[in-house]
Amino acid sequence: MSKEKTQVEDIDRSLYDFRYEEKDVFKVEEGLTPDIVRQISKDRNDPDWMLEFRLKALEIYNQMEVPEWGPSIEGLNMDNIVTYIRPKAERMQKDWNDVPTDIKDTFERLGIPQAERASLAGVGAQYDSELVYHNVKDEVAAQGVIYTDVESALHGEYADMIKEHFMKLVPPTDHKFAALHGAVWSGGSFVYVPPGVKVEIPLQSYFRLNAAGAGQFEHTLIIVDEGADLHFIEGCSAPKYNVANLHAGCVELFVGKNAKLRYSTIENWSKNMYNLNTKRARVEEGGKIEWVSGSFGSHVSYLYPMSVLQGDNSRCEFTGVTFAGHGQNLDTGTKVVHVGKNTSSYINTRSISKSDGISTFRSAVVVGKNAKGSKSAVSCESLMLDDISRSDTIPAMDIRTDDVDIGHEAKIGRISDDVVFYLMSRGMSEEDARALIVSGFADNVSKELPLEYAVEMNNLIRLEMKGSIG
Repeated sequence: MSKEKTQVEDIDRSLYDFRYEEKDVFKVEEGLTPDIVRQISKDRNDPDWMLEFRLKALEIYNQMEVPEWGPSIEGLNMDNIVTYIRPKAERMQKDWNDVPTDIKDTFERLGIPQAERASLAGVGAQYDSELVYHNVKDEVAAQGVIYTDVESALHGEYADMIKEHFMKLVPPTDHKFAALHGAVWSGGSFVYVPPGVKVEIPLQSYFRLNAAGAGQFEHTLIIVDEGADLHFIEGCSAPKYNVANLHAGCVELFVGKNAKLRYSTIENWSKNMYNLNTKRARVEEGGKIEWVSGSFGSHVSYLYPMSVLQGDNSRCEFTGVTFAGHGQNLDTGTKVVHVGKNTSSYINTRSISKSDGISTFRSAVVVGKNAKGSKSAVSCESLMLDDISRSDTIPAMDIRTDDVDIGHEAKIGRISDDVVFYLMSRGMSEEDARALIVSGFADNVSKELPLEYAVEMNNLIRLEMKGSIG
């Protein structure tokens, strides 16, 4: 078989790359100053304590250094980023027909309303800095489930709950971009599931960044009370521009005693995006957190969902697939901290890279001195589709007690020309043969996702194959 590269047309990313003229109602200047933070706070009608929180977070941001151990983010200049854009839409509609036509068309093209009608218990849709639509089915609301935007919760009967939990798992002192988030956050979802309530079908939030040179800083806060059960899905995308965009959201998940939360994410940001997102869960006695993560977009990603297994017999499962194509440097992974006794964690990831893409997987398993009887297993596999891409695995183990069972397995490989030749001999094109191999490699990850998202993940893998054969 010839090993010469075969050039085909670039992939069609029109599903995500379409855009509309910006029709913002309120937009702050580029950069980051106390006056800009005050403007955001005033437009959001923050309570006094939140304004103080924002200004303190800005101070922390200015004092902290950019991390030096990950991919370079020198192309990101905060002086050129607009941190807050409120689009031309009435805040938080509950009737889809009341959403402005261009914004509604954006989400229609992404399939969000169809998914809501077919298989979701509730949907939130954010456009730039504003949550433009939020709805939860009557039968779910009747169970006492609260699903709304953070700002509404901040001003309503759940204000004390927001104040008690907001940025307690991810404090602004955590790292520079957590501090940035604390200063300029806007939008995001608040979910509370009462004790013993099992939400049978998923809730979903979708985040769309339409504006060029802008940042999106949504805050997601989910509290699953004792014995409750929830599946929450998060999707995000943006059109491609020739200037840097920034995503620095924050996700805080509180999983109560004997409760269960599955948190699924598909991130398909455009390739001019710096994705510096922070996600963290705290799990109480007998509880379980399941992360299902697909990372396909962005120019650079720093993404490491973290689980703190606080209570005895608490559990964590992390399942992820990352695909780094041309011009992408995706630094992803996860961290688990075992605090309680007899806690367990299982990490299973697949990383794929092609056309000079760089995929780095980092895992950290920390077992405290009191976490006796804990178990952890880490399995990470990487596949490089050519000789110019790169894949690295950086595992870390910090074990403070002898009474544990810890295992780690890592594999890195290339697509076999012999396997490709065999499939071609059975009538497949070279392109389809390679796509089939990649889909099979990621299959045990993609099948963990809800149906509509598993289909999207497999389609993305196949789309990414095109344009780079050899």
